[in-house]
Amino acid sequence: MTSKKCIIIHGCPSDVEKAMNPETKTYDKHWIPWTKKQLIANNIETETPLMPSPWYPDYEKFKKEFEKYSVDENTILVGHSCGCAFLVRWLGETKRKIFKLILVAPWKIPDKDDEYRKKFYTYPIDETIKTRVKKIIMFTADDEEEDGKKSLKIFHKALDGEVIELKGRGHYTLNDMGIEEFPELIEVVLR
Repeated sequence: MTSKKCIIIHGCPSDVEKAMNPETKTYDKHWIPWTKKQLIANNIETETPLMPSPWYPDYEKFKKEFEKYSVDENTILVGHSCGCAFLVRWLGETKRKIFKLILVAPWKIPDKDDEYRKKFYTYPIDETIKTRVKKIIMFTADDEEEDGKKSLKIFHKALDGEVIELKGRGHYTLNDMGIEEFPELIEVVLR
């Protein structure tokens, strides 16, 4: 059996302080480091790249960084928040086949005054993605923000897939969850 690999693309924090660990060039916030550790322990090679200046998200810059990693039919892509918007757009453009696409608190609605996010989120979703991805799973929460719930509906309408709604997880940030563990995600990646 060919081994699976996983790439986790983080969300877009509001400022530099919230974003990064410049020493490691990896994203180490919320549930991402814990998840990476669990997946590696289960023999799934896992990358958590730090996207360029995500507080001013730029699709082309994200794409350039992301394409340093190889993506094939054994790849599991996990996005959080604006990371989901990036992955869906990238899969639509590249027509790549992958094993699983997991969207955690997917986001597609820009604040009206944010030009960066307007450009980042405003694109048509390629509905043929679902023909090239073996499994699509989306996580949301009963207490997610209204625009988050609307975003989920936009992605789900275009891509179908399974929706998992957990209680009290908010936008799946450490603040909202209160814990770094995210066992439901591990379960979905491993099944």
